[in-house]
Amino acid sequence: MQTPRLSQKPNLIGAWASALCLIHCLTTPLLYIVQVGLVSHPKWWGVLDILFLFISLFAIYHSSKTTTKNWMRFALWISWSLLALIVMNEKLSLFPLVEEAIYIPSIALIFFHLLNRKYCQCQDEECCSHK
Repeated sequence: MQTPRLSQKPNLIGAWASALCLIHCLTTPLLYIVQVGLVSHPKWWGVLDILFLFISLFAIYHSSKTTTKNWMRFALWISWSLLALIVMNEKLSLFPLVEEAIYIPSIALIFFHLLNRKYCQCQDEECCSHK
């Protein structure tokens, strides 16, 4: 029996990474509220942003190679680019942006990965080679 490779399930990986990123973004303010004056958040907490960004990059790269719709490829890359821009802005404080802005590309990535998985995937090798 052959086990599926990670590169064969990029939409699931991307949807999970985006969902975990969204949960991470939603819980960060709660972490600050709960720990006000007690202990600062763990150093590794901020590294999760970058980790999720790289996992999403991997997933989008592979998803965009197997999607049957050009608009889906564009939607995935635009959503990821916005997410990357917001994460980098958060790290470098380049321009003022509301914290909630990160939810939009995170939710968009979840949506597009699941939509791509359900409706826009090649069913055989020949389909992908004739794009």
